[in-house]
Amino acid sequence: MSRAVFLASLPVMAVMVMAGKPPVVSLSRVPEGGIQPQVVEGMDGRIHMLYFQGDPKGGDLYYVQAGPPGEFSKPLRVNSQPGSAIAMGTIRGGQIAIGRNGRVHVAWNGSNSALPQGMVNPESGKPGSPMLYARMNDEGTAFEPQRNLMTRTFGLDGGGTLAADAEGNVYVAWHGKERNAEKGEAGRRVWVAESHDGGKTFRPEIAAWKEPTGACGCCGMSMFSTHEGKLLALYRSATREIHRDIYLLASEDDGKSFHGSLVQRWEINACPMSSMSFAESRGAAVAAWETGGQVYYGEVKEDRVARPVAAPGEGKGRKHPRVARNAKGETLLVWTEGTGWKRGGSLAWQLFDRDGNAIGEKRSVAGVPVWSFGSAAARADGTFAIYY
Repeated sequence: MSRAVFLASLPVMAVMVMAGKPPVVSLSRVPEGGIQPQVVEGMDGRIHMLYFQGDPKGGDLYYVQAGPPGEFSKPLRVNSQPGSAIAMGTIRGGQIAIGRNGRVHVAWNGSNSALPQGMVNPESGKPGSPMLYARMNDEGTAFEPQRNLMTRTFGLDGGGTLAADAEGNVYVAWHGKERNAEKGEAGRRVWVAESHDGGKTFRPEIAAWKEPTGACGCCGMSMFSTHEGKLLALYRSATREIHRDIYLLASEDDGKSFHGSLVQRWEINACPMSSMSFAESRGAAVAAWETGGQVYYGEVKEDRVARPVAAPGEGKGRKHPRVARNAKGETLLVWTEGTGWKRGGSLAWQLFDRDGNAIGEKRSVAGVPVWSFGSAAARADGTFAIYY
């Protein structure tokens, strides 16, 4: 893969809470006025970013590498068909993962005009949105043409996700329905399409878990591959319409089978349009999610999420948690406050030590755009970077 040349430089704010010399946290704007940043740390320590630009109903995804705070490489458009990505609703945007030899993999919910189209939804009689995928070419100069990975499922709504590992495995997941499924959200399940050749080909999707939990239709998902090769996923259920609980799925056989565990309950007869995230450092994975207006994170131990740690203060209107962890085991939790349908808000964050104790005070800054959120990464020197 080619090495990036950093061109763009944007304003940066560095924040340090002076109690016990905690790590520095730098804040940078997404380049080119983009929204919905997704960042991931590569095996070599480089930070890779995906962001959205354009009409929220049908825009484009761009990939950059993040250098020193505020500096980014020249953007590469990911989607081969202009306008085939979507930002409206906040949770249906692109997801990024780094696989074997540093190859970049991206998956996203297609817009209404996206091609290839999704399967015909027998409940509506119309083609549905596709679950699209593209990977960086061998030269590292552009992305290959986008592909739809939905071959037997329909009803794509909430955002899909993906994960990749150093062995050449790539997984794209979403929740949807198959023919003759139970009506409503109760008939939704998590589906996974697997590739074992670095994304060159994918097998038809299979149901990840047999338990009839349903899936919250307009909620997102998150998937993550640990350095040990374990595959993890978070999703929100929709059992009997009111049990919108967070579940953790785990696979130790390259996605062939999954087992699940309840993370946190939430009874609400509505779709909260929530999202989740993962991070890892020194063999310890952490997950982050939202319940009842509050955001949480917890360490994944023995395929379960250990004691949930809540963001400090009143949990009201907090959404889209993102998590990062450095080599010391310190965790940065980032979330939005006050965002909603067609409404921006503010960005908040809190540092925690390795035992889950808050370091310093919660910090916040205004200026999260409509349909957007923040994202976080841990740098090799132990500092943290936030992008919004």
